[in-house]
Amino acid sequence: MNPIEYTIIIEPAGDNWSGYSPDVPGVIATDETAEACAERLRDAIVFHVEGLKRHGYPVPQPLAQVSSVKVAA
Repeated sequence: MNPIEYTIIIEPAGDNWSGYSPDVPGVIATDETAEACAERLRDAIVFHVEGLKRHGYPVPQPLAQVSSVKVAA
C-alpha cells in the first residue's frame, strides 16, 4: 500500500505551535516547537486514518494544494 501525503499547516499560536490538515477535518495538534507539532500531527492523522479504516469509512484523499502569491509591501 502506498502512503498518502497530506498537506499540513503549522502556525504560531501564542507561546506554542498549532497544526491541522485541510484534508483531514477535525484532526489538530499543538506543541512547543513547529517540528514537534508536525510530528504530533502526523501521529494524530495516522491514528485517525486507522480508525476510519477499522470502522469501514473512506479515507480522505489529499486535495489541498500549497501555493503562494506576491503582493506589494
